[in-house]
Amino acid sequence: MEFQFNHNGQAYTFESTKFHDLSTPIRNGSENVNAYYLEDPKFEPFRAGDFVGSVKQGGACNCEDITFNAHGNGTHTECVGHISDGGQTINGCLKDFTTMALVVSLTPDQMDNGDKLLSKDSLAQYDLNVIDSLIVRTLPNSTDKKTKRYSGTNPTYLSPEFTAALAANNIKHLIVDLPSVDREEDGGLLKAHHAFWQYPDNPRTTSTITELAYIPDEVADGQYLLQIQIAAFESDASPSKPILYPLTEI
Repeated sequence: MEFQFNHNGQAYTFESTKFHDLSTPIRNGSENVNAYYLEDPKFEPFRAGDFVGSVKQGGACNCEDITFNAHGNGTHTECVGHISDGGQTINGCLKDFTTMALVVSLTPDQMDNGDKLLSKDSLAQYDLNVIDSLIVRTLPNSTDKKTKRYSGTNPTYLSPEFTAALAANNIKHLIVDLPSVDREEDGGLLKAHHAFWQYPDNPRTTSTITELAYIPDEVADGQYLLQIQIAAFESDASPSKPILYPLTEI
């Protein structure tokens, strides 16, 4: 089905059946992306008396107990409740599920201490005033990001100046292919998170950060329509499914 919409005076069309899924799935066991030394997801049949929630094991239907942690077991979207004590939840904070987004491919700077950092300077060439969401693909890009074990590897992260610039330009949603916008070990400061959400001085309670996404090479840099799909979790984060729709100007 074809849809048409207008954004900043420009008309666009997109096909609902033509899209790119930026999520990494959550599976039972170790074949998942993983970070922060969190346990792997566990999918186990529910049992009660003679009932077993597994057709393979003789049950009438499949009914699984699933244990996972959204922050390290796959693509997830989080809200300011991740760093606040105000009780905000992703189900309550995410209001704009569909926005205009820009995909950018950025190469991190190699720091003297060995860190890989995306600085504010890497945004200089982009006009952030014409979009609502930013999707960052870090280079080099490889499919092992979908199953990488990040714990203890000190992966690439964003400077607080980078995320502060997004906040200053009213970027509502940030999507990255990293386990966190902050350094793996930073003493609990989470400066890039704080700068993006402007917490605690002026909290941006309807803005979100999505981490551990995967942006395939086939997705060219440029503008897309972004839809963020989440489960209705009353928690600071939810597993999520960011969907990109290629656009045609008309």
